Amino acid sequence: MNLLAFLKTRSSLFWTLTGLIGVVVVGVADFLTGRELAFSLFYLIPIVLVTWFSGRNLGLVLSAISAMGWFAADALARQSQPEPVIMYWNAFVRLSFFALVPFLFSALQALEHEKELARLDDLTGIANRRRFFEMAETELDRSQRYQRPFTFVYFDVDNLKPVNDLSGHQIGDRLLRSVAQRAKLHLRRSDFLARLGGDEFVVILPETGPTAAHNAVLKLQGALLDEMRSQQWSVTFSFGVLTCLDAHLSADEMLKKADDLMYSVKKSGKNGIAYGIFSS
Repeated sequence: MNLLAFLKTRSSLFWTLTGLIGVVVVGVADFLTGRELAFSLFYLIPIVLVTWFSGRNLGLVLSAISAMGWFAADALARQSQPEPVIMYWNAFVRLSFFALVPFLFSALQALEHEKELARLDDLTGIANRRRFFEMAETELDRSQRYQRPFTFVYFDVDNLKPVNDLSGHQIGDRLLRSVAQRAKLHLRRSDFLARLGGDEFVVILPETGPTAAHNAVLKLQGALLDEMRSQQWSVTFSFGVLTCLDAHLSADEMLKKADDLMYSVKKSGKNGIAYGIFSS
């Protein structure tokens, strides 16, 4: 688990305590250094962290506490007190400044969330066609730069239409979700799974040569068939597996080659795997 993922798992209580400790530390430093040094930027650090990882409401609470801390540090550090109206006006301006940050960051998070949803398949929750092509181009660039092989695995569900016709589309949708969930369980963390549409799926296996790809796809096929048997669904899977040793084609061209391999399995009776190697 990377640091960002770890931080996202922390509770609201953790972030509340972390934010309060941060504000106290900044407030004490603000008081000890006097009015000559500006500390507004440092008050923003706990506010930003709490807002990002625990939400806008907690960020607003911490904004109010930060404004009060700044007000107290400023009042205690002054040799002579200004008019109360001025002090309270300054406190209001600081509070408004701090409170603006949670609203801005929550809006940014909402935009990021919308962008992420635009790259997810509505039915299965895995990546969609758009996200696949983004990842495929990235993997192609990386493969060319470091001269490392990778593999495209294109597969679809054989005989899904009879399931939809006999049992209804709700069962067909449930079947597709099961395919996505079971496939994810049998892939590495570095592998990438996407649904291209209908009953078609694709997997990118980074740094995977022919032998490793052969073994990985056999395990994936076995796991998917086991899942279908356990659910009593009479479907199988046709795979096209293209290993790229020296990729100088686009993602579209690579996918077309893997698609051709998959359709060769369809034409020869379905429920099989066709392997290919590309080297420019």
